[in-house]
Amino acid sequence: MKIGNLDLGDFPLFLAPMEDVSDPPFRKICRKYGADMVFTEFISTEGLIRDAVKSIQKTDIYPEERPVGIQIFGHNLDSMVHALRIIEKAAPDVIDINYGCPVKKVVSKGAGAAFLQDPVKMQRFTAEIVRATGFPVTIKTRIGWDENNINITEVALRMQDAGVKAVFIHGRTRKQMYGGKADWEAIARVKQHPDMEIPVVANGDIDTPEKAKIIRDEYGLDGAMIGRGAIGKPWIFRQMKHFLQTGRHLPEPDVNRRIDIIKEYLNDAIRWKGERLALLEARRHYTGYFKGYPGIKNFRQKLVTAEKPGDIFRILDEIKETFADYEY
Repeated sequence: MKIGNLDLGDFPLFLAPMEDVSDPPFRKICRKYGADMVFTEFISTEGLIRDAVKSIQKTDIYPEERPVGIQIFGHNLDSMVHALRIIEKAAPDVIDINYGCPVKKVVSKGAGAAFLQDPVKMQRFTAEIVRATGFPVTIKTRIGWDENNINITEVALRMQDAGVKAVFIHGRTRKQMYGGKADWEAIARVKQHPDMEIPVVANGDIDTPEKAKIIRDEYGLDGAMIGRGAIGKPWIFRQMKHFLQTGRHLPEPDVNRRIDIIKEYLNDAIRWKGERLALLEARRHYTGYFKGYPGIKNFRQKLVTAEKPGDIFRILDEIKETFADYEY
């Protein structure tokens, strides 16, 4: 699969852009454990052009995480184009437009999934952005606004005509938010359309190696984007790759490996965003790292309430000692 001149190989696996999750330390680890390409958290173009510290910081890219796409969202074309000049300084491999965010504060301003209500406007908007940059442009969107307006095939064809190099499709409507089941059939219909030439990548509910194989073999899609399935389990990409290549499962990492990964993430996160924010945002990762471990609940409670890095590391060492002989 290619995005412009970027060759990602056969059936690449992508880390999805996730707010307060897909930061550089996490992206770096996901690349280390098999992700073929990663995306930043979504970045407000209004925040970028106003020099908002958090928005600017989100454009940071570690050399170890490339190839990486920077995802942006907004509703004002002038602001989007202005923001491109800032983004281009970071030299991302891809610039991705968020047309899928379903949250009210984004949609109410006409950004994110709101564009799905007007594919013609969406096409014009996208074409202007493509013309304004020399970087490859992709889009991430949903299958439609609601169950009565599933228009993703029309949208994807219009995006292709606008000049985007790939489409990433979350198999839910805006109305579904993150509930219900992802509709992979709707994504497959886009790929199967005779006029569709650019890569089509599926997103939504792809959280096991078996599901990745179904996306590839039964639905014939070009790649898989993993979001929530990677939270607390960044090694999922390596497991998927192994299963896709061999049909066999890799063993789950032992507690020592899991602790090492968490510590690597925390140390990088503290350096990148500061101690307070790093420890706060790390809390959402802990559940997945030790899912299924008997009696882990008390340790997890300690982890999410600890306020100092030293305390976190001591708790992690206690977990390592407690589960030294545990076979997952």
